[in-house]
Amino acid sequence: MNSMDIQQVLEFLPHRYPFLLVDRVLSYEPGKNLVAIKNVTINEPFFGGHFPHHPVMPGVLIIEALAQAAAILSFKTMDARGDDQSVYYFVGIDRARFKKPVTAGDTLRLDITLQRYVRGIWKFWTEARVGDKVVAEAELMCTVRALKDAAE
Repeated sequence: MNSMDIQQVLEFLPHRYPFLLVDRVLSYEPGKNLVAIKNVTINEPFFGGHFPHHPVMPGVLIIEALAQAAAILSFKTMDARGDDQSVYYFVGIDRARFKKPVTAGDTLRLDITLQRYVRGIWKFWTEARVGDKVVAEAELMCTVRALKDAAE
């Protein structure tokens, strides 16, 4: 079984604190799927302002965590790494649903399944879980673009 610790995750994602939202990859199979985790702690910078009386992880950050995990699967599938000459973009988010709040102390499990790759567009089915409960799900579409092309 393939896995990645935080040092390996940092080699594949350009994100850094406070925007790195993948702590570890538990397993992956290039061209198929990936399972990663994000440990949600009370020290997260968003908790101070996102319902301080009842800290909840913003849904957009759950989607971002799923996208970061999907990016790792894309790069593993291409047998490549992100670099400072390209950027990994969202091109679509469909069927997003939020089913249960994520709070401090939760371990967010990010399940990514590659559905297809056509003409430079990656399409994934993604689910975020806490324990055995799905807390969010979405179909994500992403692409890799050279920075010179991205500016146009």
